[in-house]
Amino acid sequence: MAWYPGATKMELQPESDAQPAIKPTQFILHSIVAPWTPRRTYEYWRDSTNLESHFGLGYDGSLGQFIGTETRADANGPANRRADGTGAVSLESASNLQASDPWTAEQVEAIIQLGVWLHEKHGIPLRICGSSADPGYGYHRLHTAWNPDAHSCPGDARVKQFREVVFPGIVARATGKTNNPPQEDDMDPVDVWAYKGKGEKADAYAYLRGTNGAVRSLSKQVAGLTATVKTLADKLGDDVDTATVVAAVEKAITDAVVKVDVDITGVPNQES
Repeated sequence: MAWYPGATKMELQPESDAQPAIKPTQFILHSIVAPWTPRRTYEYWRDSTNLESHFGLGYDGSLGQFIGTETRADANGPANRRADGTGAVSLESASNLQASDPWTAEQVEAIIQLGVWLHEKHGIPLRICGSSADPGYGYHRLHTAWNPDAHSCPGDARVKQFREVVFPGIVARATGKTNNPPQEDDMDPVDVWAYKGKGEKADAYAYLRGTNGAVRSLSKQVAGLTATVKTLADKLGDDVDTATVVAAVEKAITDAVVKVDVDITGVPNQES
């Protein structure tokens, strides 16, 4: 049997040892129609029914594994194990009581990571199952044989996500066509760089170009003021209050900085 390193092992007994082996060729996604954690799902399988899935997924992306992926789990009808020994790996995911909500971002990421591992570990092909026996990826209601009671599982919102986000994400991640999952502090570059200037949104290049020009201009002004102060200091006599002159120059520089900042951003710079 195989245990996914990204899940917490919560082994169901006697099922884990008693049920026959399978060769995993499919990955089928379900919604459990309850906002349960993996631990609560495990307890339900253990105490209340003779059914079970291989995995349980919480809203926060936490993942529990109850049966090894090379052992039959009973959540997919005849896809659990076929006469040739092939079978499906199943995942039950937390949902609302109507199974109408989409997977959270954390759930999506956990499913993608698990889907990639199943491809790498068991060779599940990167395609949507074309029939109930066709190897690949799917969801409970995809084929009638998997879902003889005609449940809507995993729900319309999640079927849409599967086709538009989850399955493409598995393929992209498995084939190296996308980077690793984004970190929490990653931001869209437009959000980072976009700013309001004179009533219009400017791009990052325009912002940097304007800032560079302002700094160059300000540097020239400071250099000119410095030279002027030096010249005045050389010509003035002992009766002149040098501190007063210096203070006046510093104020002029500060005023220039504020003016340039306002011209660039539309508002004075403020410390956060």
